[in-house]
Amino acid sequence: MVRKMSIPTSKTSLLLFLCQIISALDVPLDSKLLEELSQPPTITQQSPKDYIVDPRENIVIQCEAKGKPPPSFSWTRNGTHFDIDKDAQVTMKPNSGTLVINIMNGGKAEAYEGVYQCTARNERGAAISNNIVIRPSRSPLWTKEKLEPNHVREGDSLVLHCRPPVGLPPPIIFWMDNAFQRLPQSERVSQGLNGDLYFSNVQPEDTREDYICYARFNHTQTIQQKQPISVKVFSMDSLNDTIAANLSDTDIYGAKPVTERQPVLLTPTGSTSTKVELRGNVLLLECIAAGLPTPVIRWIKEGGELPANRTFFENFKKTLKIIDVSEADSGNYKCIARNTLGSVHHVISVTVKAAPYWITAPRNLVLSPGEDGTLICRANGNPKPSISWLANGVPIAIAPEDPSRKVDGDTIIFSHVQERSSAVYQCNASNEYGYLLANAFVNVLAEPPRILTPANKLYQVIADRPALLDCAYFGSPKPEIEWFKGVKGSILRGNEYVFHDNGTLEIPVAQKNNAGTYTCVARNELGKIQNEVHLEIKDPTMIIKQPEYKVIQRYGQVSFECIIKHDSTLLPTVTWLKDNDELPDDERFLVGKDNLTIMNVTDKDDGTYTCIVNTTLDSVSASAVLTVVAAPPTPAIIYARPNPPFDLELTGQLERSVDLSWIPGDENNSPITNFVIEYEDALHEPGVWHYQTEVPGTQTTVQLKLSPYVNYSFRVIAVNRIGRSQPSEPSEQYLTKSASPDENPANVQGIGSEPDNLVITWEPLKGFQSNGPGLQYKVSWRQKDVDDEWTSVIVANVSKYIVSGTPTFVPYEVKVQALNDLGYAPEPSEVIGHSGEDLPMVAPGNVQVHVINSTLAKVHWDPVPLKTVRGHLQGYKVYYWKVQSLSRRSRRHVEKNILTFRGNKTFGMLPGLEPYSSYKLNVRVVNGKGEGPASSDKVFKTPEGVPSSPSFLKITNPTLDSLTLEWGSPTHPNGVLTSYTLKFQPINNTHELGPLVEIRIPANESSLILKNLNYSTRYKFYFNAQTSVGSGSQITEEAVTIMDEAGILRPAVGAGKGYSEILFATSPVMHTVRPTFYKVQPLYPRIRNVTTAAAETYANISWEYEGPDHANFYVEYGVAGSKEDWKKEIVNGSRSFFVLKGLTPGTAYKVRVGAEGLSGFRSSEDVFETGPAMASRQVDIATQGWFIGLMCAVALLILILLIVCFIRRNKGGKYPVKEKEDAHADPEIQPMKEDDGTFGEYSDAEDHKPLKKGSRTPSDRTVKKEDSDDSLVDYGEGVNGQFNEDGSFIGQYSGKKEKEPAEGNESSEAPSPVNAMNSFV
Repeated sequence: MVRKMSIPTSKTSLLLFLCQIISALDVPLDSKLLEELSQPPTITQQSPKDYIVDPRENIVIQCEAKGKPPPSFSWTRNGTHFDIDKDAQVTMKPNSGTLVINIMNGGKAEAYEGVYQCTARNERGAAISNNIVIRPSRSPLWTKEKLEPNHVREGDSLVLHCRPPVGLPPPIIFWMDNAFQRLPQSERVSQGLNGDLYFSNVQPEDTREDYICYARFNHTQTIQQKQPISVKVFSMDSLNDTIAANLSDTDIYGAKPVTERQPVLLTPTGSTSTKVELRGNVLLLECIAAGLPTPVIRWIKEGGELPANRTFFENFKKTLKIIDVSEADSGNYKCIARNTLGSVHHVISVTVKAAPYWITAPRNLVLSPGEDGTLICRANGNPKPSISWLANGVPIAIAPEDPSRKVDGDTIIFSHVQERSSAVYQCNASNEYGYLLANAFVNVLAEPPRILTPANKLYQVIADRPALLDCAYFGSPKPEIEWFKGVKGSILRGNEYVFHDNGTLEIPVAQKNNAGTYTCVARNELGKIQNEVHLEIKDPTMIIKQPEYKVIQRYGQVSFECIIKHDSTLLPTVTWLKDNDELPDDERFLVGKDNLTIMNVTDKDDGTYTCIVNTTLDSVSASAVLTVVAAPPTPAIIYARPNPPFDLELTGQLERSVDLSWIPGDENNSPITNFVIEYEDALHEPGVWHYQTEVPGTQTTVQLKLSPYVNYSFRVIAVNRIGRSQPSEPSEQYLTKSASPDENPANVQGIGSEPDNLVITWEPLKGFQSNGPGLQYKVSWRQKDVDDEWTSVIVANVSKYIVSGTPTFVPYEVKVQALNDLGYAPEPSEVIGHSGEDLPMVAPGNVQVHVINSTLAKVHWDPVPLKTVRGHLQGYKVYYWKVQSLSRRSRRHVEKNILTFRGNKTFGMLPGLEPYSSYKLNVRVVNGKGEGPASSDKVFKTPEGVPSSPSFLKITNPTLDSLTLEWGSPTHPNGVLTSYTLKFQPINNTHELGPLVEIRIPANESSLILKNLNYSTRYKFYFNAQTSVGSGSQITEEAVTIMDEAGILRPAVGAGKGYSEILFATSPVMHTVRPTFYKVQPLYPRIRNVTTAAAETYANISWEYEGPDHANFYVEYGVAGSKEDWKKEIVNGSRSFFVLKGLTPGTAYKVRVGAEGLSGFRSSEDVFETGPAMASRQVDIATQGWFIGLMCAVALLILILLIVCFIRRNKGGKYPVKEKEDAHADPEIQPMKEDDGTFGEYSDAEDHKPLKKGSRTPSDRTVKKEDSDDSLVDYGEGVNGQFNEDGSFIGQYSGKKEKEPAEGNESSEAPSPVNAMNSFV
């Protein structure tokens, strides 16, 4: 008995599918070939499954298909054949299956409701369309109803029902008032998903009679209006007043005041409800609550989190919106309404179902006779969809038998197909929520070979370059390709050829001997065909003499050579460039066959000149630099600017032009190169001259183009190499006639400033561009890609117009047209603008971090959908921050770093991270409005790195044979410290290094005592820390054991001599490198511990010196970071300090100290910074010498005056001051003169003029505060003395009334010693 091996069905399908991939034919996209090959029909265009049509317009049901031969079309309606020839209202487009049902000429759309299906058929099979359900849109009127006014008590809830008519599709509901203004909504008042208007609690301001519900039916562009609803809110105060007016004093009255109430759900009702939504749709859940205060709504998902990046809250958080729902979003969603008195909740059980969706849709199959293949149709859904197959539109169970075909569930297996196996198969996946229908054809072709490359095609290739000879082919079964060279040549084989799968023959390095005729042969079991192509090998183009670098004097002549060698059959072209651009359009540049000559060279000819040689097959180039230098001196000639032109004349005046002529002035030894013509518009901008045009210096007349409605006058300026002349005298004026505008505003833009507006801006026309009086602008806009009419307004004297109420970030077509009293400008061009941006809605998802090393990480994220950006995508921002160091476990102040990645980048690098640390990051999308929400924080950790050097190394307690080492742990351990390494070696008197000893120290140690060292010996120490990654940088130090007081001789340490072993009291791990001594820089003398103490303009420098006595020091300094030479100051004597003077305040300096006579011996650099420049210090004027001297002089002068007065009084002079005081209790005081600072008036006895009271001095020679406002207190000696910042006094030194308050200083005159003296008189 023969035993057959069985293969499981799934493995059979996989095997056949692989066979399909291997054996299916690729049909080249050759238009002629595609026209000749037979092909089953393919549906290319069809109407949507649910097709709602406008009942006022013709119904067009699309069905387009392609095939060879062209397919014929038929239709079914409601499952039966639809004979379009019997219905005069129905026609089918020529060469198409699209139906046109004529409604506009008497047809009724309702008569053509139904389910339509199109079939496209040819001799190779039949393809079918989806079931297209035709339904006319409906926008019924509101049913008439009598609406009673709503009387509501303040604080109660209220629901205004809309109940719109049932339309197709459903209408959009909104509430407005009689003025067509949208009713304001808030957390208290909002519209529900069903269109009703909900009041959580009513307030007196809700009283109105025009609550109107509108239903907009977009399909028919109609709006239906409900009758207005009246709401009357009565407050408790008004109700109490009404009751009080109708009751006596003895009655008990009084309504309860407005009381607060805990939340109650208005919708949905009850405690639970259910909701079914389909996969991929938008899930909308709603909770609206009544209560006082107004409740706040919160949403949670029981047993899970709300999906990030897909969850949005609308209608003041009363609506939960989840976009693109999936089965994972099923579950219980709880809304919680809460106010200060309590809360209420409702649980909505959501179930997500799914209409069928493709996993693997069937694909067209092109096979050769005898080949195998498979069609696979896999779909998923909830519930799981059923799969059914059709062949040419007929269920496969009743379709004609095909022995090569076998149906296995969602797979059709084809074995040993024949030409009659060609057909179109339909896969239908359906469940209760919808269906999917896909057409896929099996096209079995038996075609002899065809070569698609033109016969005798010539290929030309430069020697030593690749040659590719094409042999595009097609055949079924797939032909085999062979290449031959020559008429009777053998088949080509070997490593010098490359044979490509598409038939191309490649010769990687073509040589002269590869030239000739090549034959391509294609054969299969149905025939054989061949084609010849020809290959020519050309010599490469070369520049055998290249242009060379040239230096030429100004006004000289220079020539560049470019001699070439090329294949005799190729025609070369030579092009010259200057600085990688075309040569200047100047007759001085002469291009010859093999050279470029420049005559009369000028400075602007300086640059790089390139010779480029091109043929049809290759290109070569060479460059050289030209440097222009000054010409040798010539006898002095006086050059000057030209004199201005004169005698300007206007002739040939027309509406749009005029002729201007002039006589040039003297050119002053420099030829006039050109004339500049300027104009003035006395009508719009008098006194302002504008550039009109310019002409060569040999031209003295020009025809000028003019604009309408301009009062022109012209002037001419001559220009030579020296400069421009003075302008000529203006010409006579010429006023042109008015006309409509010739041009429209420039730089028209449409950019929204807010999410709901569009700001249209433009550059207004200048005065002369208006062409006439009454300039205005017609601003027009319409939404792009929407069949809307233009909306226009006409404005004047503005350059901006704001369109309100626009959707967020949608494209608009915008145009601005100028007009005046005489008409419109030409039709303007349209520009595309966008309404205002809003913040992005979602955060980037799938944020991933890949840590590259201890300081660098790479972050990836998925781009957000462009529709959620709601603006121009500018890029993404990555916020990242260090949470803590993993080695120290200590948190610190979080400093967030931000990196911005422009454009639609989905990854970025995060540099500068700290090793062995924990970081967090999130990503946000950025548009022109700002940043979107952040993604969830992503935590990542950096690995360990090598540590920094120990923070310090101190060597203390030196003895005869021991040293104590103390150290601090690294400032940045960058990981877990594993140990420290100490290396040290002695240094002998000749500055040679002894053997190196290494010690490994545990990480938890911070000190070590080295014992059994040599006495009076200098040691050099090297110290570093380690982590598991490696060793960090080291710190070095030197120390000396002390001298043996007993004078014991220490062992010599030198090259070739013995060295005593060092014994240690501790037992760390160590090894010794035995002595090979190395020369080092001598340790003595040396300068160390350079320190600075800086002030504003000077700095104290000090240092420590170790070495021979009587060294002469110097200090070098300079500005830090500067490349200037060091400045040097010599230090007198052997001092170890120096003061640097004359420094700049607020400047960083570098400094070092050296010793004279010791070449190369100096300290390390130190850096210090001088203090900032300070404001001038206040000076205590009372301590200044000049002030003390001045006061002494004033006192002496007063003493002399008193003596004179006393003498004159004894001689009989009269000073009736006392009498005047007694006669007048409060006389007006004459102030001293403010202009020259002299004393107030007084006289002697001969003048009989009394001394003014304002200048009297008391007899006790003191100045009392109440007698003078300018006492010594005002000069800074008293406790109330004040000085300005510049050291001047605060106060007034002119005379005052005795009783005037002290704060009334009105003069701003600067004080002077003279004024100070006046106050003592």
